[in-house]
Amino acid sequence: MTSVTHTIAGGVGRIVLNRPDMGNAIDMGLAEDLLTAAQACAEDASVRCVVLSGAGRMFCVGGDIGSFAAAGDQMGTFLRALADKLHEAVLVLSRMDKPLVVAVHGPAAGAGLSLVALGDIVLASEASHFTAAYTGIGVTPDGGMSWALPRLVGLRTAQDMILTNRRVSAAEAASLGLITRTVAAEALEAEVEAVVAKLVAAPTRALGAARKLLVDGQTRGLAEQLEAEAATIAAAADGAEGREGIGAFLAKRKPDFTAV
Repeated sequence: MTSVTHTIAGGVGRIVLNRPDMGNAIDMGLAEDLLTAAQACAEDASVRCVVLSGAGRMFCVGGDIGSFAAAGDQMGTFLRALADKLHEAVLVLSRMDKPLVVAVHGPAAGAGLSLVALGDIVLASEASHFTAAYTGIGVTPDGGMSWALPRLVGLRTAQDMILTNRRVSAAEAASLGLITRTVAAEALEAEVEAVVAKLVAAPTRALGAARKLLVDGQTRGLAEQLEAEAATIAAAADGAEGREGIGAFLAKRKPDFTAV
């Protein structure tokens, strides 16, 4: 892979969008590499947390418009194939049984914003900003933006962002709930590592199950969600993490979830 790099070490899967000269614009190669990296992290039992970031000045400017134009009369067919491939990666990242941290150090636009919206914890440099971008070139959202954005910021704000194509600052993004919090540019890396350390030490299987409850709860009725919660907490208590956590609490010691 060249368009995306990924490493697995110390319980952390790190995925880096790696087309810095192109603002990490998403072409077919990057979409394919992102899927490969996402699958590797999702399927590796040693991975307890995944970090998504971008190389260079920008997080991700969205789709590679040059590759759209190069398709000529087949642009629609090309964009369907590109969106389908990106969506495979989005589904892997959204369904994996481990948390996703997104580190945003610069602009995120179009599908780059869609990737930001995937994160469980999103830390952004104060210099970053966010733009839906699609209507600026006469197209519509992909990457799950039309699903995730209204759930994060509300329908009215999502309508404003997508239909007017306005730029949202890091500070506003935090106030809207689009990102978790802003961090000074020089402190971003350290803050990401502090969050990652907490997640690596946390009960990974419980986090994965909670992640699923939070996503599924957006489309369930209360009764169905209560049944899912009851089944999930019972399964967690029966598991090694639950036994370790409850035993540690009663013994007045710190739990060691990495050992179970």
